[in-house]
Amino acid sequence: MSGIAHTAPFTARFAADPGRSRGRLYPERISTFRSPFQRDRDRIIHASAFRRLKHKTQVFIEHEGDYYRTRLTHSIEVAQVARTLAAALGLNTDLAEAIALSHDLGHTPFGHTGEEAMAELMAPHGGFDHNAQALRIVTRLERHYAEFDGLNLTWETLEGLAKHNGPLLTLEGAPRKRPLPVALAEYNARHDLHLHTHASAEAQVAAIADDVAYNHHDLHDGLRSGLFTEADLMALPITAPAFAEVDALYPGLEPMRRRHEALRRVFGVMVADVIAVARHRLGAAEPADADTVRHLGVTIIRFSDKLFRELKVIRQFLFDRMYRAPKVVAMRAEVTEVVRDLFGFYMAAPERLPPEWREDVAGAGDEAGLARVVCDYVAGMTDRFALQEHARLLGSDVARFTRYIVSG
Repeated sequence: MSGIAHTAPFTARFAADPGRSRGRLYPERISTFRSPFQRDRDRIIHASAFRRLKHKTQVFIEHEGDYYRTRLTHSIEVAQVARTLAAALGLNTDLAEAIALSHDLGHTPFGHTGEEAMAELMAPHGGFDHNAQALRIVTRLERHYAEFDGLNLTWETLEGLAKHNGPLLTLEGAPRKRPLPVALAEYNARHDLHLHTHASAEAQVAAIADDVAYNHHDLHDGLRSGLFTEADLMALPITAPAFAEVDALYPGLEPMRRRHEALRRVFGVMVADVIAVARHRLGAAEPADADTVRHLGVTIIRFSDKLFRELKVIRQFLFDRMYRAPKVVAMRAEVTEVVRDLFGFYMAAPERLPPEWREDVAGAGDEAGLARVVCDYVAGMTDRFALQEHARLLGSDVARFTRYIVSG
């Protein structure tokens, strides 16, 4: 890898070094002006699946505006947090950003509701998991390059995508919590991602950046939706001190500015906590290199115990007041029906799939193979396209969905 003309800024000895990357499944010439991780980031941004995130969303709320987060804006926010954290810790910012930008590529239409429906449908056929589906997208389903399917990302980016939340296998190769989804097991058999270890520090940064981003923006979107008010947040940890500080500094501040100032302080508390904890834990562990981080046996990038407990209180509040609000629950039931109906329709009539998918159907081999093709197609739909296809193929009334949006 010595031909790299430009590498990402990183200073820690345990940072991922693009000059020592384990490479790609299909060898390629080294770029003269981009590091391998920068190239990964750029390929992800230009991927079709990344563009579709614009119309993929997460939590159902009633709205009359365009300000709620989508999966695309969420991914951009996660990437921004990941770069900030990585830079503060001397890590490779480009690798952290690439993993952050790709972490939600595998989400179905209708967010976690759609994922739950798809997991139930695919249970007899090898299972479904959005992280495994993201890996399938970047290694197989993106078909734009002449020499390979997928994006042919580096080992480090694929590793981070597969196991940024922790190891998936024991040292003996047994599943830690549940069987590996088929999509992940199939690729790992071709390109060993060392699923028994933790991921790099950069991947762990991307994972905690996801938590920081959604904890912040779900509060923002919940307030904007009217599902709860600022007064409700005055009873919660982290948010109550943030609003109190703003009120002391800026008495009588107009409501929207007050909200923004308070929530940016909540954001700052989380970021500062992660950096302080990571510096302490990395200083104590003294990892010699990036691979040492993988073998420490613990997650090194995390919240402090105190802040983690406080965030659990906030997450429970959001669960009760936002994720399980009556309007949200009603919409979850409706869109679950949409996913189930579309899956069942294409399983019964695979010839109705678009022409470019029929070659995959021909090579499916059995029912499980057909189910995987149908899953790939339906899971890749945006919310609006799924509703339109449901109406076109099954005669449903799209209008009943238009008073809702999915934010996330």
